[in-house]
Parts: sequence; structure tokens; C-alpha cells
Amino acid sequence: MQGNKKLSKYGIIFILPFLIVYLLFNIYPILRTLYLSFTNFRGYGEATFIGIQNYSRLVSDDMFIQSFFNTLKIWGLNIVVQLGMALGLTIIFSDIRYKVKGLSVYRAIFFLPNLIATASVALLFQRLLDWQYGPVNQILLNSGVIDKPINWFGEPTSAIVIVSLIGAWMWFGNSFIVLMAGVQGISKDYYEAADIDGASRLQVLRYVTIPLLKPVLIYVGITSLIGGLQIFDLPFLITDGIGAPRGALNTMVMYLYNTMFRYSNVGYAAAIAYGIFFIIIGFSLVLFKFVNKKEKEVRS
Repeated sequence: MQGNKKLSKYGIIFILPFLIVYLLFNIYPILRTLYLSFTNFRGYGEATFIGIQNYSRLVSDDMFIQSFFNTLKIWGLNIVVQLGMALGLTIIFSDIRYKVKGLSVYRAIFFLPNLIATASVALLFQRLLDWQYGPVNQILLNSGVIDKPINWFGEPTSAIVIVSLIGAWMWFGNSFIVLMAGVQGISKDYYEAADIDGASRLQVLRYVTIPLLKPVLIYVGITSLIGGLQIFDLPFLITDGIGAPRGALNTMVMYLYNTMFRYSNVGYAAAIAYGIFFIIIGFSLVLFKFVNKKEKEVRS
């Protein structure tokens, strides 16, 4: 008994450094931000408590509402293309009839864009798609496909599509690796049995791969949702920093950043941060509920 107490005391001593760092750099900022969201703090002077005024302003803030829908548009197209590419490649590489070799090499190639710094990616596509001197416009002009240069980042629709596709290109390799790991965890007996029964590739996908891969697909969907609703760096770097053209790339986190650092409205920025947090929680719960409902319907 004495020895157990001694071990317990030493255990607390060993975890104390981690606990202090965790409380100081994780818990304290969360609680501090929550407190500031109820104040009119401007980054200097005293923080005056104003109750829920920041949250009342948030739900009727047209800029925040627009940034919310902008974020949904960017993420929506991104996840469709990203998952489509990842799932398509997973089907090809897991097909026992194709027997594609060199999976490790392809995995490295597909994951490579994810390793490139977002700042470098933004600069690269800014140069490639420059409407005056960019090589993409020059190639299209010289080949006679277009008559005049296209201002790719000058129109809201094209800007949203381009940013979404760039994000999908950067992240589909990560999704492919996760999905491929999930497929490799499925017993080959299912695929061999389906092959013997004469099932087509579409039937194998519908009745074998997708049902058994559902937990992994849910994981990829949830993580993509959380990351997509917090998208900031790519649209921020690829435009003027405030969401041009005409606010189409002004995402929620970009609006939070500009409110905090450009307009020095710390209290309202803290309320925006918690607003984004509750939106992510809400979407995640809806997705979980939808998936659980579908599973119950299948079982019944």
C-alpha cells in the first residue's frame, strides 16, 4: 500500500510538466477566448463586459453569413472532387483483376502535394493563372482555344472553383491513403467470392467495398468537414487577403482573422471563433445522426 502511494506520487510528478503546458497553452486560451467573446475588448485597455451583444450581432451579420456560405461552396466542391478522386483510385488499386503494381510509389506521388507548403502552392497557381502573363492563358491563346485572356481570379464563380480544385489536388492523396488502408483491411475472400459469382465491378463497389468501407468514409468525411469549415490559408494567400473577388473567397476564418488583426475587434473576433466552433459541432452531429439513421434502416 505504501509502495502504491509512492508510485502514484511519482506518476503525478512525471505528468506535471505536460499538465502545466496543456493547461497554459490549450485550456487557458479556450477559456480566455470565451470570456473575451462577452466583452468589447479592442486589444488594448480594459475589457468591458457587454453580455451576448457580440453573439446577437453575429447571427445578423451579413458578412459572416456570406463567409459561411462561401466556405460551404468551397468545401462542397472540394470534398466531391477529393473523395471522388480518392475513391476512384482506391477502386482501381484494390481491384483483384487489375492487380496494379507499385502501390507504395503511387501513394508517395499522390501524397506529395500535401507536403508542399500552402504558401508555395498559392504562389505557383497565382503565376500559372495570371490573366496577363500566366502560361495557362498563353497556351490557350496560342492554341486558339480562347480569343482573349481569362481573368481566372476576377470572377466569384471561377475563383471559388479554382480554390476548391487546388484544395482537392492537395488533399486527395491523404484521403486515398486512408481509404486504401481501409480497403486493405477488408478480407480478400469477399472480392474472390464476388468474382466467382460473376459480380461486375459496379456491383462489387456497391455491395462489398462501400458498405465495408463506410466507417473509413465517415472518418474522412468528418475530418474533411472540420478542415473545410476552417479553410483559411489558401484563399487568404491566393487573393488580396480580404476575399476578392467581391468577397467570394472570404471564408469564416478569414473573416475572423481580419476582424481580429485588421480591425482590432478582439471581442467580436472571439465570438466569431465560438460561432465557427458551434457550426462545426452542429454539422458533425447532423452527419453522425444521418449515418446512424441510414444504418438503422439497413438493419431493420
